[in-house]
Amino acid sequence: QVQLVESGGGLVQAGGSLRLSCAASGRSFNGYAMAWFRQSRGKERDIVAVINWTADSRYYGDSVKGRFTIARDNAKNTVYLQMSNLTPLDTAVYYCAADRRYSVIAHAYEYWGQGTQVTVSS
Repeated sequence: QVQLVESGGGLVQAGGSLRLSCAASGRSFNGYAMAWFRQSRGKERDIVAVINWTADSRYYGDSVKGRFTIARDNAKNTVYLQMSNLTPLDTAVYYCAADRRYSVIAHAYEYWGQGTQVTVSS
């Protein structure tokens, strides 16, 4: 059974930082791209960041460039999202996703985690 399990969400004040983790299990993820998406109430699920298997290609959504960093540890089947200088606009449920394709489109991804809530207070 394939599982992507996110952790690290929570409540943080504006200007603060959080690090999200996503541990993948249940199959080999060799060659898979890993991504973070987020969805706030009443909005679509938007790309936050994507990283390819070899970690030599990364994409960031415009709203998080310069503040968020995506990284992965293939030995641990884990992807991370370091978030800094958070604002209330970053409040959302953050989802981890995996697919063989490197994409910024949510419906392109085969595997999804359950999501972790990030709330940034002003």
